[in-house]
Amino acid sequence: MNTVLVIEDNMDNMLLISDILEVNGYTVLQAESGIQGVAMAEEHMPDFIILDIQLPDIIGNEVLARIRSKEKTHPIPVVAMTSYAMAGDREKLLAAGCDGYIEKPIDSRSVIKQLQEAIKGKI
Repeated sequence: MNTVLVIEDNMDNMLLISDILEVNGYTVLQAESGIQGVAMAEEHMPDFIILDIQLPDIIGNEVLARIRSKEKTHPIPVVAMTSYAMAGDREKLLAAGCDGYIEKPIDSRSVIKQLQEAIKGKI
């Protein structure tokens, strides 16, 4: 069974994505801030991470940079799940090191397929 770390500060979004993942057989770890997410990534070494970009303490890009800067956590696939929907945001996040990008609001019927495509061959 794959373990997923969800880094998301909005509890409604956290519950929705966690429920979808759990129904599909994933074990879900939850972090409500960027700093907590980085620490949990190091401690638990999840199979992949879902990262909100707009967090209350440090922005998602900084969370991503911290995860990528550590030898231990560098290889963990990270999928940005964000309401950032401006032109070029997807490309910027992928160039920064995200393995995938999913726009909010998520489509509960297709999000698992989108996640699997983003991490395909990486876990």
